[in-house]
Amino acid sequence: MATPAQRTNTWILDQWYDQSVAGTTGGYGGSVNGQLWAWGENERGELGQNQKGSPGGLTGLSSPTQIGTNSTWSDIGGGGAEESGGYAWKSDGTLWTWGSNAYGQLGLNSGGPGQGLSSPVQLPGNWAQRIDDDKFIDREVKVAHRFWTLGIKTDGTLWSWGYSGAGNLGLNKGPNNNISSPAQVGSDTTWTSVMMGRDMGSFGIKTDGTLWAWGDNNGGRLGLNNANPARFSSPVQVGTNTTWRSTRQGTGQHPLATKTDGTLWAWGKNSSGQLAQNSTSVGNYSSPVQIPGTTWRSVTTMSDSSAATKTDGTLWSWGQNEIGVLGLNQQGNAISSPTQIPGTTWMNITAIANQTLVATKTDNTLWTWGSNEFGTLGRNFPNTSHRSSPVQIPGTNWIPTRIGELGRGAWVLRS
Repeated sequence: MATPAQRTNTWILDQWYDQSVAGTTGGYGGSVNGQLWAWGENERGELGQNQKGSPGGLTGLSSPTQIGTNSTWSDIGGGGAEESGGYAWKSDGTLWTWGSNAYGQLGLNSGGPGQGLSSPVQLPGNWAQRIDDDKFIDREVKVAHRFWTLGIKTDGTLWSWGYSGAGNLGLNKGPNNNISSPAQVGSDTTWTSVMMGRDMGSFGIKTDGTLWAWGDNNGGRLGLNNANPARFSSPVQVGTNTTWRSTRQGTGQHPLATKTDGTLWAWGKNSSGQLAQNSTSVGNYSSPVQIPGTTWRSVTTMSDSSAATKTDGTLWSWGQNEIGVLGLNQQGNAISSPTQIPGTTWMNITAIANQTLVATKTDNTLWTWGSNEFGTLGRNFPNTSHRSSPVQIPGTNWIPTRIGELGRGAWVLRS
């Protein structure tokens, strides 16, 4: 295979991939070494500063602050809502965790009300990191996190632990069966990615491109062509398609998923046009429905909004826009079709704390907009100072493929 030519002009995302193969992107296309930075709420120690919230502790940070002094972090996982914490890998392949542990979701064989860790502690085992062979650099972190955690080991097995309320652990168990240590889901060894959402729904993709769901199906959010509020305590295949690439659910009830052909699909709640079907009057969808376009790359969801980048570096948003979370320099009515946010060098996008968006560009800059309730804009603004257009966080050495949600905060790797 010929070595890609090195370019000096502004890169679109396909060019970015070529540069990563050519070894000219600082290594962001493959292995990464960097510092770990976070900001936002810290009530349960989720910012990793060796302190928890009140009384007497660090209640939050409105500007990015480094977690420890280590500069060998390589990947990040985690996310969810307020009862969540962090997972991050170091370049030696070890996985570290911290934050809330009220339901044993840290997987350390401990847990209970008020328990948690405010500094990273290593989680035993060989846990898989990202897939580094995806041209669109939409690689999946193999650990997702809210009240419960899903993780994939390097042998392709799927494991779960934490809160068990609606079959969300996939262990064929009902409520009140919380688990504080990883337990294997079935016996399959072909899992490649996992994701869960705010309301007890879990998703996974296998190496054959099939998509699987389990947990609470209220409103048809599992995509199983069944709108009944049934609960599935073991993985069930979503349709028959074998070209699924990635899935996102976040804090909303409307999962999004991409296929290998660059198409984007959505299902679940549609009260604010968050399924991008050019309508807010059409109710929930219990099966995946396509959002127009064939060049979608990274996607994210909030409580009633969505956003996604395309391979040409453009960024699009739709859904509820009450406080300007769509980044379109306006607030108010919902938008039920994808609408472009200015710019053509957007790289990655993630949502935090329901109504805040964080995005990176190919020039290694970092941008935020939407709600600032917990200091989540990262600009040291007052908590009531929301923004309806992207504002830059200082610095030009943020690693654009490594950003994520950390409870009611955000975190990112920095070179």
